[in-house]
Amino acid sequence: LSSLHSSSSLASTLSMAASLSSPPSFHLLPAPTPRLFPNSTATPRAKRKSNCRKPRPLSCSAATSPSPSASPTTTAGAAKAGSWRDLCGLNAWVVGDYYRLVSAVNALEPPLRRLSDEQLKGKTEEFRARLGRGETLADVQAEAFSVVREAARRTLGMRHFDVQIIGGAVLHDGCIAEMKTGEGKTLVSTLAAYLNALTGDGVHVVTVNDYLAQRDAEWMGRVHRFLGLTVGLIQAGMKSDERRANYMCDITYTNNSELGFDYLRDNLSRKKEQLVMRWPRPFHFSIVDEVDSVLIDEGRNPLLISGEDNREAARYPVAAKVADLLIEGAHYTVELKGNNIDLTEDGVTYAEMILGTNDLWDENDPWARFVTNALKAKEFYRRDVQYIVRNGKALIINELTGRVEPKRRWSDGIHQAVEAKEGLKIQADSVIVAQITYQSLFKLYPKLSGMTGTAKTEEKEFLKMFKMPVIEVPTNLPNIRVDLPIQAFATLRGKWQYVREEVESMFQLGRPVLVGTTSVESSEYLSDLLKSRNIPHNVLNARPKYAAREAEIIAQAGRKHAITISTNMAGRGTDIILGGNPKMLAKEIVEDNVLPFLSHDTPDVETEGESTSHKGLSKIKLGPSSLALLAKAAIMAKYVHKSESNEWSFQKAKSAVMESIEMSNTIGLEKLQERVAEVTEMYPLCDAIALAYATVLKDCEIHCFDEGAEVKTLGGLHVIGTSLHESRRIDNQLRGRAGRQGDPGSTRFMVSLQDEMFRKFNLDTEWAVRLISRITDGEDIAIESNAVVKQLLGLQINAEKYYFGIRKNLVEFDEVLEVQRKHIYSLRQVILSGDSESCSEQIFQYMQAVVDEIILGNVDPQKSHLRRGIWQSFWMSLPV
Repeated sequence: LSSLHSSSSLASTLSMAASLSSPPSFHLLPAPTPRLFPNSTATPRAKRKSNCRKPRPLSCSAATSPSPSASPTTTAGAAKAGSWRDLCGLNAWVVGDYYRLVSAVNALEPPLRRLSDEQLKGKTEEFRARLGRGETLADVQAEAFSVVREAARRTLGMRHFDVQIIGGAVLHDGCIAEMKTGEGKTLVSTLAAYLNALTGDGVHVVTVNDYLAQRDAEWMGRVHRFLGLTVGLIQAGMKSDERRANYMCDITYTNNSELGFDYLRDNLSRKKEQLVMRWPRPFHFSIVDEVDSVLIDEGRNPLLISGEDNREAARYPVAAKVADLLIEGAHYTVELKGNNIDLTEDGVTYAEMILGTNDLWDENDPWARFVTNALKAKEFYRRDVQYIVRNGKALIINELTGRVEPKRRWSDGIHQAVEAKEGLKIQADSVIVAQITYQSLFKLYPKLSGMTGTAKTEEKEFLKMFKMPVIEVPTNLPNIRVDLPIQAFATLRGKWQYVREEVESMFQLGRPVLVGTTSVESSEYLSDLLKSRNIPHNVLNARPKYAAREAEIIAQAGRKHAITISTNMAGRGTDIILGGNPKMLAKEIVEDNVLPFLSHDTPDVETEGESTSHKGLSKIKLGPSSLALLAKAAIMAKYVHKSESNEWSFQKAKSAVMESIEMSNTIGLEKLQERVAEVTEMYPLCDAIALAYATVLKDCEIHCFDEGAEVKTLGGLHVIGTSLHESRRIDNQLRGRAGRQGDPGSTRFMVSLQDEMFRKFNLDTEWAVRLISRITDGEDIAIESNAVVKQLLGLQINAEKYYFGIRKNLVEFDEVLEVQRKHIYSLRQVILSGDSESCSEQIFQYMQAVVDEIILGNVDPQKSHLRRGIWQSFWMSLPV
């Protein structure tokens, strides 16, 4: 690929091969073809063969860049050799054509470098003026991308790679950009977001949680604000006025659930003043980060707004006691695959006898639903797997992300049944008021795009439901990760024993290890096994004491000797940097040295989390200047604490430290030194903390760089998967934690035939255990047989098909409601946002339709004079 466009003979050979080969395995044309090359100034193909110098590889965070004239076609990612099928595939040709835009963007870089900050900012108004004169986004795309690249270099010290320019173009064309972990998808989004925000219609950048939305709005928002655009952020708990102001910004960062609920709430509003979105056209263009998580994983669960109904609350505890008395097999049967419970005849008789009723399905005394839900709560909903109990409430754990979702509740009485099982207070039952699926919600955007590291396996679904092709963007550096064969075990005991042994062997080598688990329960089970061997480690799961420290735990996960046990929480939004994340480590050091002097409060473990373990990790060596500035900041913190009349709370002290760190990131070291030297205040605490952080950060960067180089020589991060998930895509997400940006790494999956997924999809585990026992002469021995692994992977594909069927049925059901929902919602918005005359007209039209229906149903159509007389009487009765 590196010389694909620099050799006409090779190009002609590949063209011939492509014409003779079989058609590609996917098609880009179930919908109108996306504009892949909208830039009219793109470099012609014939002129590109002279620009084939190979630029030196760059770090995404480096402010320096190669000569802009260097050809993008020779990046290491493109140069990675592939099979003939890859070279002749449609994706390779699509990506190759995108390089025309890259060449145009690179050509514009030198003149933009010479512009002042004010001149660069002025480009935004220039683009808008050109669009106002009739030019299109295609006409300004190359120049706009180059402006964003230069703005990112000046504000963030980050210059977009050439492959990131391709990613931005893929997003602008309304496609899904598949970019591997660590390739800088967050930075890629700034290109398409800026370009589409020039129209003034608003752009939504949708992430999977509040933390990532806030991080991206603050981090990437610096680029947009530098260029004169307004940036909004939607967070849980915001009031209507705040939401309205943020939705009116040029670019708005939010998460998928907040966006969906705002849409539903707006369509339940009774006053125009209650609306928060941009009506009458709230949707224009959206970039969905982790698009597969939002549209595929979350696609099984529609968004619901519910009312409360307490009439049946007393039945749930009674049903829970009945469920405890019923016995599986004798009184009911269980179908794990569909989460179904069927009462047997003996079970119905026994339940009726306990409840003192003659018919469980009696309309006047209905018990069947409550008993069935109680049995489902007993069999399918397990504590520390599907939910955790905190502060007297049952909180759902998202099985795909591993995160707690405190605002979400199961519908149809399941949540109340779980609360009854745990002996908790029964919350009000729910009555659905409004609902929408994520599929229907995002179809409301005229233009939709997404980015993720794992979408190719679900490409058919994206094409079928959203008409969005998946374009694989090449990596900036070749992927050298080693994926070791899957090991299968007959029993759970054998699997966990081998996991522990592999973690221990890697710990002795010094390699960092990330162990992926599927539940809180299994992560803590493995933690106990490692504790018994005195192996220091950190746990990251949905429990608040761990989840609150997620960023700090991940910051340690790439260090030498680091062992991290995690549910899927660590799989999204955070890179594991070999040697450690210097910014997070510097922040932790500053907090440890300053917070104890600012506040004597004991931090709440439930909200602040447990301190991360540093056992087994090398100590970071701080220079004399860093130690002196930390001591100075600590003395000032102690002085502030004594001089303030009201003692600071821990939260207030932590907020002050965070503000100081943010100031350090924006002002710079030289400016901070000047401010501290001026001593404009009696005790410049914030300046002192910011300066201490800046110097500590330099020491941390040196330490992390040296340790990262050492970890690379040891083999990089080793990832262990302890179970196959219900989708290959989620397994690939876990694998993608290793091998970031060309780093070395390895992965290994260890599965047991007693894992829940295999039981759920009716694998005959007893037969398989006997078979493996014969092959290995022991139940606890690993087997890497291709035949066995192939059968297990085939079962995983069947699971994918099953859940695709569920999502398809959900969408088909929602499509029935969609026509009515669009009509009613649009009518409500016309009435809410229109003037009194248009509202009266709408109401009179409906009045006329109702009266016509009544009259035509009761009056002889031949006697039309009667109808006219009735209508005359009707209009005369209306007030003037």
